[in-house]
Amino acid sequence: MDFFLQALAAAFNLIISLDIEVYQVVWTSIFISLLATLAAAVISVPLGLLVGLTRFPGKDFLQHSLNTLMALPTVVVGLILYGMLSRRGPAGDWGLLFTPTAMVIGQCILIVPIIWNLSIAAVNGADPRLALTCRSLGATGWQQAWIYLREVRFGFLAAIVMGFGRAIGEVGVAMMLGGNIEGYTRTMTTAIALETSKGEFEFALALGIVLLAVAFTANALLSRFQRHA
Repeated sequence: MDFFLQALAAAFNLIISLDIEVYQVVWTSIFISLLATLAAAVISVPLGLLVGLTRFPGKDFLQHSLNTLMALPTVVVGLILYGMLSRRGPAGDWGLLFTPTAMVIGQCILIVPIIWNLSIAAVNGADPRLALTCRSLGATGWQQAWIYLREVRFGFLAAIVMGFGRAIGEVGVAMMLGGNIEGYTRTMTTAIALETSKGEFEFALALGIVLLAVAFTANALLSRFQRHA
């Protein structure tokens, strides 16, 4: 018990003293996850509007597929992308493996199904009278999409926040595609795994506390948006 309390005190000391190594890892992790979430939102929100507002054959199958992909193992995404981005892979000439760009691509692929599926749910959960009003006013498809985007914006924001929460806490893609390079691709999750294996428990615990704080903030925002949705 004394060991854990001492480690906890040392971890808080690293956080309070603004230890440069700790916050370099924190910044790298947040920056990569924010970029991945932004890219995923740009892709998924319009697709969510499109699927939610139109009827087409295979729509149910698509939604079932998205439900399955929401639980896609991160190591599977990492494995496939590693094969594609490695020197012998089809995209090996781009030199993306073990770079932040590769990590952003991996996290983006991982969270697109989450934001897409929740965006569809946000559209489907809108007031049924909204569609009738749009049709009665002769709104075009683009105008109807814009109206829905404004009316259920908190639902879309909740979807984006949930995507960010998944991205910031994943380790498989970050480890396989980033390589855990210090000062370059080392994120909070990969650093926690590495430092714990090295016996640097205090450093790992400090990162764990910050990661919990980020996750708590994301969940607080998610709850707020869901109350308004």
